[in-house]
Amino acid sequence: MKKIIFSLILCAFSTIAFSQALLQGSVLPTAVFYKTDGNAYSTSQIAKGKKALLMFFDATCEHCQRTAANMSKRTKELKNVNIYMITQDEQRSIDYFFTNYGKPLQALKNVTILQDRDHVFIPLFHPKQYPSLYLYDTAKKLTFYSSNEKDLPKFFDLMK
Repeated sequence: MKKIIFSLILCAFSTIAFSQALLQGSVLPTAVFYKTDGNAYSTSQIAKGKKALLMFFDATCEHCQRTAANMSKRTKELKNVNIYMITQDEQRSIDYFFTNYGKPLQALKNVTILQDRDHVFIPLFHPKQYPSLYLYDTAKKLTFYSSNEKDLPKFFDLMK
């Protein structure tokens, strides 16, 4: 009987945890991050009228490194979307990451690198793992989400 009750409780908590994930069509959550110059940057500053791609990454994550490197090879295809690279890492790790895996991205005017110093990204966006990519449409509504680096081609198709 204890096992049955425990299983039911576990299922209930699992359902609650999975139901927190952002759903397609949900509005971009309001959060404050920090640019590399230390200035605050709110998601409310992300302009409507242009698609936005948010990438939550960790500088030491191999999947994130490969994703950034693959995006760097296709920078011409990224011109119609604003890209926000968000991390909880320290500045020296961010510098290392972009120097080694995302130098072409860093040079783009439509790429903004943000630090999540207040650790608000995870409770607001509910990423499953690194990297987590969120594509928002021109009205700031979620079009596509994935935490699988192999889904990057889908993002490129949707960003056209």
